[in-house]
Amino acid sequence: MGFMKVLVVGSGGREHALCEALSRSPRVTKLYCAPGNGGIDDVAECLPDLLASDFDRLAEFAEQNEIGLTVVGPEAPLVDGIVDYFTECGLTVFGPSKAAAQLEGSKAFAKELMGRHNVPTAGYETFTEYAPARDHLEQLEYFPVVLKADGLAAGKGVIICEDRDAAIAALTEMMEDKRFGEAGATVVVEEFMRGEEASVHAITDGNTLFVLPTAQDHKAIFDGDKGPNTGGMGCYSPAPVVEGMQARIERDILIPVLDGLKKEGIEYRGVLYAGLMITKGGPRVVEFNCRFGDPETEVMLPRLENDLLEVLLASATGTLDKVGEPAFDARPCVGVVMASEGYPGPYQGGKPIAGLESAGAMEDVLVFHAGTRKPEDGGISTAGGRVLCVTARGDDFRSARDKAYAAVGAISWDGEYHRTDIAHRALGREATA
Repeated sequence: MGFMKVLVVGSGGREHALCEALSRSPRVTKLYCAPGNGGIDDVAECLPDLLASDFDRLAEFAEQNEIGLTVVGPEAPLVDGIVDYFTECGLTVFGPSKAAAQLEGSKAFAKELMGRHNVPTAGYETFTEYAPARDHLEQLEYFPVVLKADGLAAGKGVIICEDRDAAIAALTEMMEDKRFGEAGATVVVEEFMRGEEASVHAITDGNTLFVLPTAQDHKAIFDGDKGPNTGGMGCYSPAPVVEGMQARIERDILIPVLDGLKKEGIEYRGVLYAGLMITKGGPRVVEFNCRFGDPETEVMLPRLENDLLEVLLASATGTLDKVGEPAFDARPCVGVVMASEGYPGPYQGGKPIAGLESAGAMEDVLVFHAGTRKPEDGGISTAGGRVLCVTARGDDFRSARDKAYAAVGAISWDGEYHRTDIAHRALGREATA
């Protein structure tokens, strides 16, 4: 593999973490990010006028600038077929095809695939009309139940309903009120699985698996995992709840899904991200995603010791069997999301952020930008719900957590909000070990 220019598509914390890891590769001669954000241009040249949805202009840029590899961060362009578009243009791109990305783009497709290939998951029913779905909920004998909008809903289309009234209200919001637009035209009604959630990411070329460190996300907005779900309020890696289960997860979940897709004529290349529930009966799939998780990427990639460019390029070109074994920093990594007050509901942007330099200068700390921008008068200001993910590595979870929160304490803006208990499960396990 020679030296090359690389383009990362996206604008969040995940893309900042991808750019940071790629910038460590000695083979990357120039790194671009489209459109990028206020912090990414510390490690890559941002292209604010190139949006992730603008396939033709992105491909034109890649051709004109002799980009050796394009890395697609967000799910929407993958589901919409950006990989197919780039491939038809003769460009090398990391990510699954449109057909493969259905694994995330359609909950019903994923559930039916798992059913056909005996992948452990929750029992479910799929509905395309309101009346039969409501009848089903009226007759259900067990609650809570989980309602999922079939299509992409930015991580917010999954609602846990404690009782019948809540389930019918959620169904009405999805199918009648069109809260999630066309994403809620089909709804999956699923049994509620009890256990602890964890994330397993594998990079694949359709045949070989390169499994990344495990991670555990905190989705709820408030301490104690209370309140509405968000895109993620913090994360840590590894996830102790999955320790000792990796071989079983590969055997029972990852390999059967890849093989099942292949049997059905779909080669899957890119990230295969399994959101799992670790139940008393073992790991079961909550959902699959076709891209790196966010904020999981921000705590996984700082631990990766392999050359990320080599791994992603091998996935894209079908040569992952030539890459060595995954190598990781053994130290845990904890990431705390700093958000705008009001998120995941309405919030105000444009707030100047103070303390970024002092936080970033702390040992073992990385500050990943998500919703930020650089105003013309200088500095960095907020421009999203989730604004930063502040990560730190330490010799144990407590050390990593303490470093992360020390860095969070150095950063401030008007209306900043963060959870104060990220990694509480890992700390609890560490204390009893």
